[in-house]
Amino acid sequence: MTETIHNYGRSVSHDIAMIEMLQEDKAFAADYLENAIQEGTSEEFLIALRRVTKAFGGIAKLARETGLNEKTLHRTLSAKGNPRLDTFVKVCNAVGMQIHITPVAEESHV
Repeated sequence: MTETIHNYGRSVSHDIAMIEMLQEDKAFAADYLENAIQEGTSEEFLIALRRVTKAFGGIAKLARETGLNEKTLHRTLSAKGNPRLDTFVKVCNAVGMQIHITPVAEESHV
């Protein structure tokens, strides 16, 4: 059963509602990806990245902007995908996101 929410006077799937929220607020999209990479599994992160990709133009637009093959992008961003670092960086850049590395707090690193 597809989870639905009531949004803008109509019921929509959770996936569609998330994509709409991501389109409306780029800061929310960045926080969403950050949370997915910090707290989620690799599959959950790829789902989040796929939603952000859809929100900012879709796979076809992403393929044009990155020079990557559209079929390869579909496979890479699937739940079982395993993107290479250079592909991941290109995808993030194409949707207007940057990757940052920060040190882990000493007490949580042990």
